[in-house]
Amino acid sequence: MPVYQLGEELSFPPADHAVDGLIAVGGDLRPERLLRAYASGIFPWPHEGFPMLWFSPDPRTVLYPSTLRIGRTLSKVLRAGRFEVRLDTAFGDVIRNCARVTRAEGEGTWITPEMIHAYCRLHELGYAHSAEAWLEGELVGGLYGVSLGACFSGESMFALHDNASKVALVWLVRQLEVWGFSMVDCQTHTEHLARIGAVEVPRARFLEELDQAMREPTREGRWRFDAGFSGA
Repeated sequence: MPVYQLGEELSFPPADHAVDGLIAVGGDLRPERLLRAYASGIFPWPHEGFPMLWFSPDPRTVLYPSTLRIGRTLSKVLRAGRFEVRLDTAFGDVIRNCARVTRAEGEGTWITPEMIHAYCRLHELGYAHSAEAWLEGELVGGLYGVSLGACFSGESMFALHDNASKVALVWLVRQLEVWGFSMVDCQTHTEHLARIGAVEVPRARFLEELDQAMREPTREGRWRFDAGFSGA
């Protein structure tokens, strides 16, 4: 199957037409295009020296909120309650930290200034969200992603303190379960995600489940944890 060249139109080819995960090349990161991509099971993944690249990998890594697994060590951290966890109070700081931490590991970063601007715009529009771990008034970990229907698409995490991002993720996933979210799209496999219950599913199954999730209303606007909620 061919890899598609995007123009000004917002449409994407069917996600199952991807070649080794790559579905399209080109286009921009305006909000309308990003939202169309996520609703179709497609996400941008910039590579230096190339136009914007769009992917739909097979298999797809998914975390179902009801199957979240918490190990003994992380359970102790959660019970200790050292971190204050918030939603959507420092989105820009979270995404910029994600970009900096990736570079510090020597792997480069796909979170380019263009990506930061685009996702901050999605946050302003109420579709991108952050979960943040704070320690003594300092932001020490977190993650961000895009929410459409009953699906949260995780993008990146960072931690400046042991277990900070893991705590933020647990709180977020448990709140998403309360809100009726059916899936967290983790995109690609990592050992950490596997340890907390994320599984690889065939793309065809993922797209079917995503289609069902898109039929639910989107929780737009700034997020806050429910009153009295505790992710510990």
